[in-house]
Amino acid sequence: MTPLLYYLFLKPISLLPLRVSYLISDLLFVLNHYVIRYRKKLILNNIRNSFPEKSHEEHKRIARDFNRFFCDFIVESIRCFSISAKEAQKRCRIKNLEAIDELYKQKKSIVLAFGHYNNWEMVATALGGSLKHKTSAIYKPLSNKFFDKKFRETRGKSGLQLIPKQETKSFLEDKKDKTYLVGFGSDQCPKRNKTNLFWTKFLNQDTAVMFGTEKYAVDFDYAVVFLNIERVKRGYYEVELKIIEENPQQAKYGSITKQHTKLLEDQIIQNPQYWLWSHKRWKLQKQDHEICH
Repeated sequence: MTPLLYYLFLKPISLLPLRVSYLISDLLFVLNHYVIRYRKKLILNNIRNSFPEKSHEEHKRIARDFNRFFCDFIVESIRCFSISAKEAQKRCRIKNLEAIDELYKQKKSIVLAFGHYNNWEMVATALGGSLKHKTSAIYKPLSNKFFDKKFRETRGKSGLQLIPKQETKSFLEDKKDKTYLVGFGSDQCPKRNKTNLFWTKFLNQDTAVMFGTEKYAVDFDYAVVFLNIERVKRGYYEVELKIIEENPQQAKYGSITKQHTKLLEDQIIQNPQYWLWSHKRWKLQKQDHEICH
């Protein structure tokens, strides 16, 4: 059934020009926003808690704009099944490559912190062919083996290698003598029983942040870079690679995590509609975690 869904539905849509796919997105938006109302309560609650100073009407506007963008994100991500590396790079213009090239010359590997903001999927497809570093990203394998394979193939067309999160340490140990960039999603909610987390303020709330980005950077002496993504217009993004710390082993404990969290927060505050509000980001509460420990 899964291959049938892919070859009869997703693959044909992925071959459409995005200007045509956006017509599908517009229809999806109307269907979702007015009929299905996917996670409407969660989305509004997340927005309300993040921006208590805004009015109810402003909260609703952000939710509506998010739903509109989310439908664009869906059709753009489907397009990634067939997009060429060249087209992906054209749609995702990368700034500040000189500073990253300088790290490459120094044989300095990179931990790249990124959030689920704007179309990180399309940027991931473009990134591998734009950098001198060998590129990889930590990910959670999909339970569906067919789609997991297609997902890896799509990201791999420009050289990006996906590493199952349980293999992170062994992968980094194996690549000690090579110059790599390794992407870490920094805004997912850690597991309730996970001890390797860091508490900080994020969007007006006590928030548990996965500490792996900082931990692995320190353990393997990787420079830390933040992936800043701005939307120029439908289907086009501007990407800036901001260096946070070149010498993580000299940094104060927690400072790297606070920095990349703050950079993501600044992006969200500026254009909140482009963050993944439908994610259960705050299901882990600080008081519950303290009681458990």
